[in-house]
Amino acid sequence: MTQTEVCERTAADEVAGICAGLLRIDTTNEGEGAGRPERPAAEHVAGLLEEAGADPVVVESAPGRASTLVRIPGTDPSAPAFLIHGHLDVVPADPAEWSVHPFAGEVRDGCLWGRGAVDMKGSLAMTLAVVRQRLREGRRTRGDLVLAFLADEECTGDYGSRYVVREHRDFFTGCTEAISESGGYSVTAAPGKRIYPIAAGERGTAWMRLTARGTAGHGSKPAPDNAVAELCHAVSRLASHTWPVRLTPGVRALLDGLAGALGTTIDHDRLDAEAARLGQVGRLFAGTVRNSANPTRLDAGYKVNVVPGTASAQVDGRFLPGTEEEFLATVDRLLGPRIVREFISHDPAPVADPSGPTFAALAGSLCAEDPAAHPVPFVMTGGTDAKSFARIGIKSFGFAPLLLPPELDYQAMFHGVDERVPVEGLKFGTRVLDRFLDSR
Repeated sequence: MTQTEVCERTAADEVAGICAGLLRIDTTNEGEGAGRPERPAAEHVAGLLEEAGADPVVVESAPGRASTLVRIPGTDPSAPAFLIHGHLDVVPADPAEWSVHPFAGEVRDGCLWGRGAVDMKGSLAMTLAVVRQRLREGRRTRGDLVLAFLADEECTGDYGSRYVVREHRDFFTGCTEAISESGGYSVTAAPGKRIYPIAAGERGTAWMRLTARGTAGHGSKPAPDNAVAELCHAVSRLASHTWPVRLTPGVRALLDGLAGALGTTIDHDRLDAEAARLGQVGRLFAGTVRNSANPTRLDAGYKVNVVPGTASAQVDGRFLPGTEEEFLATVDRLLGPRIVREFISHDPAPVADPSGPTFAALAGSLCAEDPAAHPVPFVMTGGTDAKSFARIGIKSFGFAPLLLPPELDYQAMFHGVDERVPVEGLKFGTRVLDRFLDSR
């Protein structure tokens, strides 16, 4: 390939190949430090950036736990810098459950299949393809453009985002806003009408370990302070609790945006029923009108005829912006005085401004590429590395733009079997992202 041909290659030409290359690198994060190291993927990303003329660095928080950082100078030193961040790691995948091997990076039926296609190597590929094209063409953003390809998002971020904001803070000097995963994708509401949710916040994280203590003894004898029983009663109270609806400003903005786009009313007094009525559109708010606390692990004992002295459980707690104090007070009341609660991971519920110029630019870039687009703000049910960057004053929007076929259940792709992303959707995303960067 000649130099001219290289320069003429667009982001849309490259994005599928870049995505396939990332999918073929197994970066499975099994949690608690186990799994495949991110370093091979971090080095691969660094190579793609170097090839286009950038000067990335690969940093390690522990052997193999690597992230790639790069700062591309803008044209105006006085303009604010802008951050795009994403994660290199993926959750586990059992090949026996998949139609295509999860690390094959195979194209089938117009889609790229593989663990991470949606969460979030497809988004990383769009970023890389667009930045490479802009570097080749000599197009720069006004302020510096900062890119962070991170380890360990699928666990606590200790080896990734938390590490880089603590140890490599200088890379993010001047950044006040960012974009990352889980927003900007289309949800078909009706023929010729597509909703594009742009995340302007997410629920906070309270991963908790619960411990009950009692008297150890023989399983055949009375055990009035049985730790296992005490824990089970507490976990049952927590799991059966109906959390009240809490309409935060971000969720109200989503409901108002959906009502306007759909030309309907949404009854705030029966939101569960409204979510069911609206189908995929309703799923945008079904998980964010209340807090949640889901028990996920239990551990006690070592032998059937021994009453253990301790029993423990783990709970995935999520709270809406502005509700953390109420959430934790409710958890403690439900658990009771005999359960000790400690955090495994605890992060705030970050928010960004859906009424500001950055949200308007994100929405405008979607509308320019899709005349049927109706962008709306929404709050994510889960968490991202945005929480770490919020600690240093950077507000993140969820924006990984994709135009999707109506039949694809995109939200089920996150951590699901047969995860895949349409190739044409990735090409659309590169055009949207390029338009947005023109506004920076």
